[in-house]
Amino acid sequence: MQYYYHYRSWWIHILNFFKYQFVQIIYLILFVSSKVLLMSLLILPYSLESQALTVSSTNTIQGTAPYLTLDGVTKITKIEDLLGIKLSDGTKITPETNNSSPTNPIELPLVGQSFANVNMIIPPLTSVVNFSDLVAQGNWGDDDGDGQGPNEVTATGNITLIITDKNNQTISRSEVLTKCNAPYKVVLSSTGGSISTRYGIPNSSAFEAGSEIYYFNPNSSSNNVCAKVEFAKPSLRYDSGESPDFMWNADKGFLTQSVIPTSYGLNFPTTAANNLYFDLEITGSDQPLTWDSVSGGGITATMSNVTSTSVRVTLTGPEAKNQWGNSNPSQIIKPNLPQEFELKGRDSNGKTIVKYGFVLQTWFVNRGFTNDIPSNHAIWCSGLGYRMPQVKDLVNTDCTTELGSNCQGALPSSSGNWYSRYIGSGLFSEWGNMQYYSNADFDFVEYWANGITENSYFAVSPFDGYMYDYGDSADFNGICVTP
Repeated sequence: MQYYYHYRSWWIHILNFFKYQFVQIIYLILFVSSKVLLMSLLILPYSLESQALTVSSTNTIQGTAPYLTLDGVTKITKIEDLLGIKLSDGTKITPETNNSSPTNPIELPLVGQSFANVNMIIPPLTSVVNFSDLVAQGNWGDDDGDGQGPNEVTATGNITLIITDKNNQTISRSEVLTKCNAPYKVVLSSTGGSISTRYGIPNSSAFEAGSEIYYFNPNSSSNNVCAKVEFAKPSLRYDSGESPDFMWNADKGFLTQSVIPTSYGLNFPTTAANNLYFDLEITGSDQPLTWDSVSGGGITATMSNVTSTSVRVTLTGPEAKNQWGNSNPSQIIKPNLPQEFELKGRDSNGKTIVKYGFVLQTWFVNRGFTNDIPSNHAIWCSGLGYRMPQVKDLVNTDCTTELGSNCQGALPSSSGNWYSRYIGSGLFSEWGNMQYYSNADFDFVEYWANGITENSYFAVSPFDGYMYDYGDSADFNGICVTP
């Protein structure tokens, strides 16, 4: 009995021991689990926040691009925004509102104005503006504040200005507009460009190429005199009737072909000899003008017989009158050719109101009334330092049908054995009947000339350019040419 009691007590003791241990273990498990759970809960918001921050930082922050501006407010988004103009009365004209044309030009608000009075992106004293200049002047912006540091903003491209008158002559912005040269054409153009900052996204703006054309007239109250040379009139005889209308008028002479200095060579005359003369027929002037003599290359143009509608131009230069009868002449001066002449007519105030220009290509020296065989004339010309002319130096006669291919004149040729009046087609073709010119010492008898082949001579009529083949033994007049 006692044994059983002790046995039972011992067993209860053992069970209590394990119960205690079990409770401790369960408590420990529960405690640790709660800590882990708590820590997990504490860590979870941090992990989600970290994850959210990581996702956000991988996306690019989009800002605004830099831009040009002229007033600090309005953004220039296309090149056309820079191609507008403003008149002195405040009128603004843009590519969107520009309806000017050669027949509907813009009229300047005041008399005596130039394009310096027209406000545009181009500074008054220049013909180009670089976008980098606009940036340097502060005419740009960036809403994100990019590009504020030194050298952090750059620009490429430019806008150019070209102003021309009705004759396509380039003029400066300071030149006062005149009715005579209107309408004027103003071209603002750009090949494109860009503005960029060192930082920022996006950090650049590009401008495509563009241009705009404006046409202008001076103020309608401008009192401009529009004088012009309509005709240059040499001898009107001979006239075959086949010269082109744009060049020759049977009653007036040669029409002015160009008022542009670079094209003066299109005008009459291109050939000349001592004491030949012609009259300039002028329109648009109400008073006789003053003309100064013009010299160049050993040749002088002298004006006389001046009226409000005309002036006579006499050309003087190298000649050999004192050696006509000398079979072995000494050399004479050769003019410097080609030689340009610009004749200017001035009003009573000394202002040039009309010009006429021409370019001499060849100069002739006449042997007067000395008749000889062609070979002797050739020797005489050589002694002067000149040469005997070819047929084409004198006329544009087409004599091939009658006299063969060796007898070919200048081009464009006439339709037969006579010359047609044409600028640049020979001395006789330009000046006409050479007997007309007093003091020039030309005869009515034929003049010797070489054909295409050297020493193949033809006699040329100074009246109508008719060609004869007399061989090389007949006596006719001589004339020399240079170059």
